[in-house]
Amino acid sequence: MKVAVYGAGGVGAYFGGRLARAGADVHLIARGDHLDALRRNGLRVESVDGDFSADLPATDDPADVGRCDVVLFTVKSFDTGAAARELDPLLGDDTAVVSLQNGLDNEETLAAEIGREHVVGGVAYIFSTIAEPGVVEHTGGPTSFTFGELDGARSDRAERFLEWCDRADGMEAELSDAIRTDLWEKAAFICAQAGMTAAVRLPLGEIRSHEESWEMYRRIVDEACRVGRAAGVELPEGTVDRWMEFAEDLGADSYSSLHYDMTHDKPMELDALHGAVVRRGREHGVAVPMNEAVYAILQPWAQRNRSSKTDGS
Repeated sequence: MKVAVYGAGGVGAYFGGRLARAGADVHLIARGDHLDALRRNGLRVESVDGDFSADLPATDDPADVGRCDVVLFTVKSFDTGAAARELDPLLGDDTAVVSLQNGLDNEETLAAEIGREHVVGGVAYIFSTIAEPGVVEHTGGPTSFTFGELDGARSDRAERFLEWCDRADGMEAELSDAIRTDLWEKAAFICAQAGMTAAVRLPLGEIRSHEESWEMYRRIVDEACRVGRAAGVELPEGTVDRWMEFAEDLGADSYSSLHYDMTHDKPMELDALHGAVVRRGREHGVAVPMNEAVYAILQPWAQRNRSSKTDGS
């Protein structure tokens, strides 16, 4: 199986590296210093499940890779449209572009650019990031992802990709027949974890220790679930309780990638998270005051960081 990882950062490079060790033909698409290091030294993964290295072809030009069976699409949500317009050299008639991104609108953005027939939804569960150019640090999490065709079908291409995932050590994959449900379930949790740690600018343990803050965390999850149901997504009634129990068990020093991006002058995925919940809430007449509050609090930061990137500072 030939696999391209478009946006070979903490998530994509980890799963791509694991697939390569299982025998897949994996190509990394990256940029900047990270790409230079991948070309020079190969990929190095420092993982709580065991370190490994992989000498994989890396480029910033999809034309160097050519048509693939699967593209793991792991760019930040705000880059989805621009990156999607670069995918054509990777696409054959049956190529699956598996989005493993945060947020709610990525699949539709992809479909508008490359055709709905190529798009496969996905959600990743892993705590990993680029520690330094060429080096991915995996600090925890289930190291798993769930993916599925947007229409719920168990296609041949999805079954074949699942077989390859099952061959790889250090990762798990599940094929879903209700990927929209999976996308909304994860978004509900990410909105709470990302929004609260970024807005409060303190780790999860301190948020949990204050009743009012912890209740706001819960309400963010609940609002997202209610919006999803209003949009026709079948979300289990116990979703809120399950995520709250999950968050109870997370380390007290846990933050989020949104907090990291905010505090490191990087563009933020705010619009794909709370912005999407607010927009969909208004569309379906569902009140989302907690998500609106987080969106309003963080919007100046998002604009400031976006401007810093545009200015090159």
